[in-house]
Amino acid sequence: MTSPLSIVLFSGTEDKLHAAATLAAGAAAMGRPVNILLQYWALDAFRTGQIGKGHRLACEAEPGAPADAASLPWVETLRMAKELGEVQIRACAGSLDYLKLDVSELDALVDSAGGIASFFADAGDGSITFI
Repeated sequence: MTSPLSIVLFSGTEDKLHAAATLAAGAAAMGRPVNILLQYWALDAFRTGQIGKGHRLACEAEPGAPADAASLPWVETLRMAKELGEVQIRACAGSLDYLKLDVSELDALVDSAGGIASFFADAGDGSITFI
């Protein structure tokens, strides 16, 4: 069995969303299972009314850098990754509680809500990337 790539996506900035989507698509194309855990500010980017809209860049980005510089929007890259392979996107239950959100308020790209223990169980011996 191929080891999974697990991504903790904490940030909701355009550049970091794109990086996570690109990693997920690359791993899925290589046949690796992908687990993405959405925490805190990443959850906002996945709200039904917010997904696909431009999000600011990280504070370390150059002033004046275009927020839409990616050749393919991150949300489309994630959709493509899900078509390519086994990509599971889970909203962190603790973050949902903290932000007073329900998983039903998130886009259909989000498969479920769950806790840290289930995320680590899915990660197994695979690598975990924090973005």
